[in-house]
Amino acid sequence: MLCLKKMRVYHFLNKNYGLENLQRRRLKIAEIMSLNDPFDLLGINLSDPSLRHAVNETKRALSKKRGILCFSKGWRNPVQWAHYSDKHQGICIGFDVPDSLLVKVSYVRNRLKPEKEIDEQFMLKLLSTKFSHWKYEKEYRVFVSLDEKVDGYFFKEFSRELMPRQVIVGAISDISRADINQALGSMKAGIEVFKARPAFRTFRIVKQRKESLWA
Repeated sequence: MLCLKKMRVYHFLNKNYGLENLQRRRLKIAEIMSLNDPFDLLGINLSDPSLRHAVNETKRALSKKRGILCFSKGWRNPVQWAHYSDKHQGICIGFDVPDSLLVKVSYVRNRLKPEKEIDEQFMLKLLSTKFSHWKYEKEYRVFVSLDEKVDGYFFKEFSRELMPRQVIVGAISDISRADINQALGSMKAGIEVFKARPAFRTFRIVKQRKESLWA
């Protein structure tokens, strides 16, 4: 059997969605038109009105059939915990994802120059290009097809290509070990679970090694 090379990447969630997603074995897919960066897919010089119209139309068309799973290369940045994990009250899930599916985000200072053809391939390139001030996220993306909505959202089920391996509980979260174990159920045997804390010497989030400090 062919063994796929995989990378450990991380996804931040608040308390409620984090526990629910673990329990229901899934991740919410980000819809292109709802991404938190208004320059997503618009990182090109759009001073030309006809080009601006073409890019916006292509963006709308692409958003109807493709979505994004967003990950980070690391889990130790306190800013990410603050922004994406409800001020350190949620969780961070570490996944093993095949390298072939991951698209590394490029961070640039200036918007890209237009290309001759605005096609889906170029739009996907734009979807992996962001302003340099976002580089602290060390983001990787997986582009996925959109199927049917469940409760108003699109989801991607856990699988061999989206395999959870770690659950890290935020430094000031009231989520207990029992809460995580209950959400994981039969999955817990293969997953490392631990509590995070602020480092003593640096501005990083690290593993809380005294398990007695986390019930």
